Amino acid sequence: MKISLTSIPVNSPPEAFTFYTEVLGFVKRLSMPEANVFIVVSPEEPEGTGLLLEPNDNPLSKNFQEGVYKQGIPLIVFGVGDLQQEYEKLKAKGVIFKKPPTKTEWGFEAVLDDTCGNYIQLQQQ
Repeated sequence: MKISLTSIPVNSPPEAFTFYTEVLGFVKRLSMPEANVFIVVSPEEPEGTGLLLEPNDNPLSKNFQEGVYKQGIPLIVFGVGDLQQEYEKLKAKGVIFKKPPTKTEWGFEAVLDDTCGNYIQLQQQ
């Protein structure tokens, strides 16, 4: 068994799709604006796990997303090979970081705001 698709709640799937593809560098697996469905994948694993940019129009999902965001908790972790390099690249694109690259007991991490209601943790692999 393996994970083929997971989702993250977002305020606006079309805006999230733009951010995740044009800023973070993910690639489109599926884009159906008429159905508000957008799925992205890593360019490093285009046949790998898809990320569904899920509309947060369900009150339960919206409350959860807003609560986690208020607490500053990342909803998802993306692995990167060189965290400092990725940080500099994204910072140059205007990405807002809540936490710059920091050494932790389990490696290096940084946390960014995805502009769609979530914090994302980058973890050096």
